[in-house]
Amino acid sequence: MKTDKQKVIGIIPSRYASQRLSVKPLIDLLGKPMVQRVYEQTKKARLLNDVIVATDDPRIEKCVIGFGGEVILTSTDIQSGSDRVAAAASQIEGDIFVNIQGDEPLIAPEMIDQAVQLLLDDPEAQVGTLVRKIDKAADVINPNIVKAVLSHNMHALYFSRSAIPFVRDEPDEAEWLNNNIFYKHIGLYVFRRDFLMQYAKLPDSKLEKAEKLEQLRILEAGYRIKTGITKYDSVPIDTKEDVERVVKILNQINTKY
Repeated sequence: MKTDKQKVIGIIPSRYASQRLSVKPLIDLLGKPMVQRVYEQTKKARLLNDVIVATDDPRIEKCVIGFGGEVILTSTDIQSGSDRVAAAASQIEGDIFVNIQGDEPLIAPEMIDQAVQLLLDDPEAQVGTLVRKIDKAADVINPNIVKAVLSHNMHALYFSRSAIPFVRDEPDEAEWLNNNIFYKHIGLYVFRRDFLMQYAKLPDSKLEKAEKLEQLRILEAGYRIKTGITKYDSVPIDTKEDVERVVKILNQINTKY
């Protein structure tokens, strides 16, 4: 056990179907399926007591069992990652649950610990996530990179695929970073158990459906999301080009060590 007071469980939602990349969790990354890469990275986090894959498909379940991981089979009707985490969490004991994206095989364990620490340090926080300062102008207007705006007390005000804040008096978007701060949202969520169960009962919100961002369900329902600024970045896999990028990075890591 890695924490004496609260049991912290990392859950990796792993859905077989993918709109942009077929059978994404089982994609081979230098001899290991992606779900195994994510699992092994997650296991390195210091503050997690256990790591479990929550999947909707027996083929992924078999794969996880094959490499010695823990897995829970959940309904194929579940659409969002956090809803799948809630379904798995309802079957196990734990005080804090971490939703770790199943398409980030290079996730930094330190980033997971930083997210967990948000709730360990703030007893009032029910859900937490991370953001990272954007340093490339192209990322500000890229709809695949989710942006976040924060309050002075580090609560999320909004998340969007659009550029937020919109700099009205600066017509050149390439110059926006010079005088303004933009944050990229890292899709890593930490929930207290009671709130996670409550979240799963909330209806899909209009903003969530419009932006295709599950965290907006929380804000639209009137709850707050605690945020932390991380120096670590995420490298999600959504396309074949992303697969090639990650394989290249893994080759560089193997060469280095």
